[in-house]
This record gives sequence, C-alpha cells and structure tokens, in this order.
Amino acid sequence: MTLQQQFSIIMSGFKKLLQNLTAKKSDDSTPAAQAQPPSHRWSGIDNTQPAGTNPITAFSVEYLGEQRSLNSSHRRDLGFAGHIGGKWYGVYGDTLWSSPGVTDPDADPDPEGFHGMVRNSVAALTADDPLVVRDCHLNGDEPVAHPGQFTPWEERWGERIETGFGGTSLVEVDGDEGVGAVYYLINDNENYRHAGIARVQLINDAPTVTQRLGEHGWWWDCSTMAKYGDIAAYRDVNSDYIYVWGHPPKTVTEWPMTEYVYQARVKAKEAFELDKYEYWWGRRKGWRREVLRGEEHDAESAVMWGVGQGQVVFSEWFKCYIYVHLNGPKVALRTADKVEGPWSEDREVYTAEPIAGGFVYAGVAYPYLDETGRTLTIAFTNNNHIQVIRVTFE
Repeated sequence: MTLQQQFSIIMSGFKKLLQNLTAKKSDDSTPAAQAQPPSHRWSGIDNTQPAGTNPITAFSVEYLGEQRSLNSSHRRDLGFAGHIGGKWYGVYGDTLWSSPGVTDPDADPDPEGFHGMVRNSVAALTADDPLVVRDCHLNGDEPVAHPGQFTPWEERWGERIETGFGGTSLVEVDGDEGVGAVYYLINDNENYRHAGIARVQLINDAPTVTQRLGEHGWWWDCSTMAKYGDIAAYRDVNSDYIYVWGHPPKTVTEWPMTEYVYQARVKAKEAFELDKYEYWWGRRKGWRREVLRGEEHDAESAVMWGVGQGQVVFSEWFKCYIYVHLNGPKVALRTADKVEGPWSEDREVYTAEPIAGGFVYAGVAYPYLDETGRTLTIAFTNNNHIQVIRVTFE
C-alpha cells in the first residue's frame, strides 16, 4: 500500500472532527474558513459537507471469506471491479508472488520472503462467486504461473520495472468493440508524478493495454493538476459519461487540503481525446473544459473529503448512487442523487479486524452479482488479504 493511501486512511479518522468545526449545510454557503490553512485560497464555500439523507438505514452483513485465484498464488491489494462487453474484471495493485510451486498463499512456507512481483495485475471475476478469480497474462513460471504486469512501464519514458501504476476500475469505452480504459497514477518511490489513461482491448477475453495515451504516457501533470483516477473511476449506467476522481496536486501539502477529492468526466466514446474532458468547478460554476490548476483546488471545487479509494455504483434498490469506501477498518457507504454529488453522510456497515495490525483500505463493489440492488457484495484489502462481505438492505 502506498504512503498516500496510508495517510488517507489515518486522516479519515479526523473527518468528524473537521465536520464539527464547520457548519453542516446542504447548500454552497457553508462558512468553514476557520478550518482552512490561511496560506490557501478560501472562498467561504465547502461543497464536501454532507447533504441530503442517506437512505441506508436497516441492513444485515455476512462475511463471505477471502478471495483466491483459480490459476495462480499470491498476495495483493485493491482489485477494483469494472466491465467491458458485459464481462467483469478486477484491477489489482502490487502483486506479490508466492514461493515457487505454492498453490495456496496460506500454505506458503516462506510468506515473508520475496519471490517476485508486478506493480499491478488484472483478473477475470467469476459470474457468481466473488471469492474466486482467474488471473490474466500469466507468465511461464512452473509448476505455478504468476500474473504479469497489466499496465506496462516504458524505459523510453524514463520508467523502470519499479515504476508503480496505481490503477482504479476498468471502464467501458465501446462494449461492442471490446474496448475499455484504465486510469492510473504513475509513481516512483512514492513520488507521484503524473496521472494518465490507457486504452484497453479484450484480446482472448483478457483485458490488454494496447496504448498509453500522451506523449510520455500521461495527461495530467500532478505538480499542478489533480491526480485524476487515483481515487475512483466509474462508467455511469444512466448516461454516456465516464467519471474519474482524484486527490489534489502533489504541491498541496497542508492538511486538510490534502484530503479533498476532485472530479472530471468525459463521454465514454471520447475518453481518448483529452480536449473533450470536463472538470468540476463546484456547484456554482459547474462543469468546464478548463482544467483546475494550483490553488483552484479548494473546498468549493472539491466533491468529497477524507475518503479512501473506492467505487461508485448505482443502486436499483435505493434509486441513487453509492460510493463504497473505507473509514479506517470500517466499510462505509455514502449516497447521492447525481454522480457529481452532493454526497450524504457515511453509513458504516461493517468493521474489519486488521490482520497483524495492518491497514484496511480500498472499497470494491460487485453490483453485477445482484442487479436488483437488494444486496451489495463488497471487497476490501486487509493487510494484503482481500476479504469479501455481502450487505443485505432492508
């Protein structure tokens, strides 16, 4: 897990403290200037304060178990779910291979040893069992093969095998043609340099990166622009749009400004055209083609605060959008009538027991398992163990 993810998890515990320091209003006039660092531009508007009513009130939760691969053995994190052409896949983070020949990571005789890894990987999700996945792009290791790298690093751009790609969900661009996209954050030893997008094509039912967009494999310079795609990516089922969310530029270093989240959108079939993107400037200014820069990243142009990586789904049960994420070890669900918000307060539905004192993070949702929305199956990372629960709404 990255330092940024760790910091976001720790800071999320202070969300209620910040809310107590600010008036809880559902419009654009929340006077929270006293909670902002004096060195940062502050308009007097905080659009991240909870708004509306969260309809999730009565529910039950069942713990299902840990996710495993049918055809490999490893420990990894994330696993954000997305679909292309009606087939669902998970995009994972750092994938640590088990010892040679080991088929079950729990039976690894050297679980703390290093046996190889890739910085991200992809697997096909099974149609009816969230605990079982089938890895794509396996290498030639014998007798147990291991996943290869999903988003390729490019030496010609100064990248190395150590270069990280913090990807979120696959999003569909053209389902008929088997084309999708993955957004990623390029990092080098936790130096978050740029945010980008790659074209993904289904080749033999395996999502395959066929092109990284941009002259050097990225679009958004994170020294001045938000890290679009590092928090979440979502193909809206009720419109033609793809939405992406990200933290502010890396030059924003003062808390609480570091924990705000910004959003962009584009029509799905225009996802590979940078000039077609729109950026959210807040409820008063709405969507604009001009990208936010520098101190334009403030509480007015933000849409959320203090959330970790997660996923957005549309709930047929509640007829609203749900953002699935983690507040420390607590699985939290917040809702909105529109994808761009405003978002309600969180409803915490489950508390995980951290494994060996590790971090719990990254909310993953599998809405395809119950299209009625009566239940929602959710996964999360618990110290590199991917655990799964099912929430049943009353």
